[in-house]
Amino acid sequence: MTTTDIPTEILFGNEAVNVVLRIDDAGCVYLHDILPVDASPRAQGTPHFESSATPLCEVRLSGEGNKQSKTSKALVGSYVGTRLQYRSHAIKTDGGQGRKTLDVVLHDARTGITVTSHMVLFDGLPVLRSSTTVRNDGAKDVVVTQVSSLVIGGLTRSREWWADFTVSYATNTWFREAQWRERSLPDVGLDDLGLYQLDQGHLAPLSTFHLSNRGTFSTQGHLPMGMLQRRRGDHAETWLWQVENNGSWKWELGDWKDDIYLAASGPDANDHDWRQRLAPGESFTSAATAVCHVLDGGADAAFGALTQYRRRIRRNHPDHGRLPIIFNDYMNCLMGDPTDAKILALVEPVARSGAEYFVIDAGWYADDADWWDDVGAWEPSGKRFPMGFGNLLDRIRAAGLKPGLWIEAEVIGVRSPVADIETGELPPEAYFQRDGERVREKNRYQLDFRHPAVRARMDGVVDRLVAAYGVAYFKFDYNIEFPGAAQLDHNRAYLRWVAGLLDRHPGLVVENCSSGAQRMDDAMNAVHTLQSTSDQQDPVRYAAIAAAVHSAVAPEQAATWAYPQPGWDDETNALTVVNALISGRVHLSGRLDLLAPAQLDLVYRGMEVYKDIRGGIAKAVPFWPLGFAGWHDVWLAAGLRVMGDDDRGSSGKGKGGKCYLAVWRRGGGRDSCELPLSFLEGAEDVSVSLLYPDLAGTKLEVVGKKGLRATIASKVGARLFSVVWS
Repeated sequence: MTTTDIPTEILFGNEAVNVVLRIDDAGCVYLHDILPVDASPRAQGTPHFESSATPLCEVRLSGEGNKQSKTSKALVGSYVGTRLQYRSHAIKTDGGQGRKTLDVVLHDARTGITVTSHMVLFDGLPVLRSSTTVRNDGAKDVVVTQVSSLVIGGLTRSREWWADFTVSYATNTWFREAQWRERSLPDVGLDDLGLYQLDQGHLAPLSTFHLSNRGTFSTQGHLPMGMLQRRRGDHAETWLWQVENNGSWKWELGDWKDDIYLAASGPDANDHDWRQRLAPGESFTSAATAVCHVLDGGADAAFGALTQYRRRIRRNHPDHGRLPIIFNDYMNCLMGDPTDAKILALVEPVARSGAEYFVIDAGWYADDADWWDDVGAWEPSGKRFPMGFGNLLDRIRAAGLKPGLWIEAEVIGVRSPVADIETGELPPEAYFQRDGERVREKNRYQLDFRHPAVRARMDGVVDRLVAAYGVAYFKFDYNIEFPGAAQLDHNRAYLRWVAGLLDRHPGLVVENCSSGAQRMDDAMNAVHTLQSTSDQQDPVRYAAIAAAVHSAVAPEQAATWAYPQPGWDDETNALTVVNALISGRVHLSGRLDLLAPAQLDLVYRGMEVYKDIRGGIAKAVPFWPLGFAGWHDVWLAAGLRVMGDDDRGSSGKGKGGKCYLAVWRRGGGRDSCELPLSFLEGAEDVSVSLLYPDLAGTKLEVVGKKGLRATIASKVGARLFSVVWS
């Protein structure tokens, strides 16, 4: 191909966003912009753009370090990235799926590898999904040590980006999930450092700000997400991104000459000890990264668009429209100690609550309380269930409830008969090993889902439980951490296995749980039906999680505990119910069998409210009147705005509409809180009503043109309101 055959620009877009790629005289391709359609194009050829552009794809091969970056810790600056030259591109439209795809093919003449950048847009959404495929078209093996899924330079187009923008990220630890933090760029080490004072061809300093995960707990520590927001200027420009991998990942911001860049990837050699050998003809595709760019509406508009995007990439399931209430006997209830008598005591009050599923959690397979290290056979305990497990589940079904079970599909306990290599069902190669020895973590062995014997055995387990007992729901948990070079292939094989289960049993509901929400990523949630949000046992603390979890998962998949207790007062029991109502999916638990009639009535009223509102939840997008709350904040607020079928999640100021708004008070201070709602601006009529609970000392008033004032007299309490405007 001659240089005259190479285009200088590739345009790719939909009704919400334009994606612009530029190609320089040497054939190097750059992702120039991801810009909302109502924005003015950014100029081509300015010194600012020329100095801040980064190659479209960054690939590192074994034996090649950096060409443009002074540090190998960065995701940019590779030799291969600058050598990749444009070969071709193609745009395809899938009208039935509302999806448009751009494939840009690049080639490295030195090594013979071909790199294809895949970009996907969905109708009406300002969200770009990006991934990269590397194919070895050379004559000998190559070892890939890094493949970027997204790289975009010149992100801000601001001369004082260090002052104009802030970065936000979310910590995600056990019991304290989805807690967002906002920092100035200088606070995270990105600043105007006078790069041109040392004129030796350096394009960037040694610092970057990055988050990463190493291991099978993909969201342990942080969510694989980040946000960049303009805090100076006339509009609320927001960049929001997520890496979609159920294992190791990394994203980083760094300054590149005049501006900053964003780069993201799955595992790499430097951070995760990952390498992929490709023989001639073999290929590897990176994890995907999604990025959203909006100029108005701020974080609410960006997360609204990302919520709609999550609905487009996931596996369709009837559960997402029905939103049944799930009772699970674990949290603040039986806590892994089920028996015939204990389950039967719960069945009647659970059925009266309006729940549709009854899930028996951990312990159902073990004869004693030490069930942790004997998991793996997945046969019901005769000692716990002397009436017969099948008879017990029949009693659950007779009450109008569908039975479910808890399983850890990826592990075998060291005391399990399955773990015995001599007499067990699996060969040594079915387990992850180091130096020829099975890896033991917390008295469990990690299964390797790349091995066909593992998949076949677990297929048999699930099929048997469905056929023999009519199990309609599985809670797939995971409670050990296992880093390793082969982890990526295992994780992908596990997702294919779950998808295969749902292909065979399309009505089966499969929950994603991992010590609460330590794998709350969109690779998992694109396949699993719903997502556990936490193992937090304190409802007042849980409120901070419930208020923020929509940043990580769509509301109709966000399963949050409501676990009322006989020793709690009405305000506390109502608060735990509100946590689940606003999150979107009710995981009912707690000692319903011990509650007084008035306490049961309070809980049952909450379930009635949920059934009244759940029809709108599957089309709702989140908003936060007070922004993301701090873990110890007294006042919290989170809402779900019900969208029309043709509304893709824009800010929609002045339009008529409806939303559900949860407000929490957690401690002292004033008994009222001001709640600005920007989408009420221009509304002619606003009406508010209390949905739950009907307890004293509650008020919600309209204040000014776009605000509300909530009053909760109790020092600890929560309320769910409905707001309708025209």
